[in-house]
Amino acid sequence: MGLYEHADKLLEALSIYGRPCIISYDSKMKTSLLGGISPKNFLRDYWQKKPLLVRGALPGFQGPLTPGGLIDLACCEDAQSRLITQKNGKWEVRHGPFTARNISRLPKKHWTLLVQDVNHFLPEARELLLQFNFIPHARLDDLMVSYAPEGGGVGPHFDSYDVFLLQGTGRRHWQISAQQDKKLVMNAPLKILRDFRPEQEWVLEPGDMLYLPPGYAHNGVAADGHCMTYSVGFRAPTYQELATQFLIYLQDNSEIEGMYHDPDIRLQSRPGHISADMLHQAVVALDKIKWDRAEVERFLGIYLTEPKPHVFFTPPLHPLTQQEFACQLEKGKLQLNLRSRMLCSGKYIFVNGELSEVRSTARTVLGKLADYLALPGGEGFDDEALELLYQWYLYGYIDLSRTK
Repeated sequence: MGLYEHADKLLEALSIYGRPCIISYDSKMKTSLLGGISPKNFLRDYWQKKPLLVRGALPGFQGPLTPGGLIDLACCEDAQSRLITQKNGKWEVRHGPFTARNISRLPKKHWTLLVQDVNHFLPEARELLLQFNFIPHARLDDLMVSYAPEGGGVGPHFDSYDVFLLQGTGRRHWQISAQQDKKLVMNAPLKILRDFRPEQEWVLEPGDMLYLPPGYAHNGVAADGHCMTYSVGFRAPTYQELATQFLIYLQDNSEIEGMYHDPDIRLQSRPGHISADMLHQAVVALDKIKWDRAEVERFLGIYLTEPKPHVFFTPPLHPLTQQEFACQLEKGKLQLNLRSRMLCSGKYIFVNGELSEVRSTARTVLGKLADYLALPGGEGFDDEALELLYQWYLYGYIDLSRTK
């Protein structure tokens, strides 16, 4: 039997290991999701403060993906995937896309397949993320899914973001520590803690969940085969990153008139020195760079909705006319494309790094789209909202399900 036949057999075996259990989520489940704690109390007592283990957060949860489905995603050109292996105490990281042949050559133990932004591919993944909307969308990063046979993991490490670790199929052994020692193994391809000292540990079953605040050391190892973990991550940019991106934004959105001039320049005895006059003129010119709260508001919305570098949108192949679009909008369901990011602030609407200033009527209905990521037909869109929605439709930012 050839290598590709072996790979096909492996993929088939993985795919039939249980079908995904799709659960209908609603707001009443959030207290159950948090182990009987209300979202308000969770934010007060746990968020960015201390870990929380929830047994049976989503009873019966298997996840929207089979292992074979995750492997299929890892073979896609536009998916961000990594394969992490450990052998004789040494770690190796490979980046996708992979092939069935790559997977067929893996050992039976001690490897992990990671796929980022699974919510860009599966509507069920986005529905899962909506269960965490007690955290603002502005903080959401993505849903990462990992698959590992027995012994698979990524080593003891810490993250700079908040994460909910929801167990799908299989079981995973977690160890965590509040240790302050963050020294890393030298020359490792991953950020592996050099001296990990676990303080608590559990084995998570399907539907169990562990929340960890930023900086909390942890190590997860697959306790058996077909272990899948769903990681809901919430990004927190550093102030340095915010400052850097804001300066780039100002570069693109500022215009300082005039040009350096020195018609009355004086003879310098030291030509290698910057004169006081030149320094003063530069200070006066740069002091013209101004910003206010509204400028920061516009920057923040653009920055937080800017698509990741690998994300692209596909315009409709046979687009509707605006009149046809308006008609379908009244009858069908409107939703953001799975890869779109949308936020609102004051009079501004931000979609995929683009800013629109809208009046109150349009703001109301578009704000609902930002909150719920979808809208039913018959919302009563005014001309301004309709114009924007049609523009986004032509860009591939939104999808419209047509009625039959």
